[in-house]
Amino acid sequence: MESFISFVQNECIEKKDFPAFSAGDTLTVYYEIREGDKVRTQFFKGVVIQIKGQGLSKTFTIRKMSGTVGVERIFPINLPTLQKIELNSKGKVRQSRIYYFKQLRGKKARLKEVRK
Repeated sequence: MESFISFVQNECIEKKDFPAFSAGDTLTVYYEIREGDKVRTQFFKGVVIQIKGQGLSKTFTIRKMSGTVGVERIFPINLPTLQKIELNSKGKVRQSRIYYFKQLRGKKARLKEVRK
């Protein structure tokens, strides 16, 4: 069964070149929005909260603050409308899923940046 799933993933789903990222990184995700006949590009910039799954069925959750309201969005890595992903900064975190980030406010909600 697993070999059949991997076969379908390898043959049917197109692979896109995205940068390697992990939890705590700040990303800008560009994706297409269709409104009737019009197609436009929209972006979503925020911190990666979690990465779930493996291979081409991987999803990642991004959280951003819109005013005082936190907004989260889940993106599948093989979404056909996903155009590009920009890695803005690498964050230093100790966990792979940073759910505690939701409760942090103000200066505590800043992540340390990884030095190169």
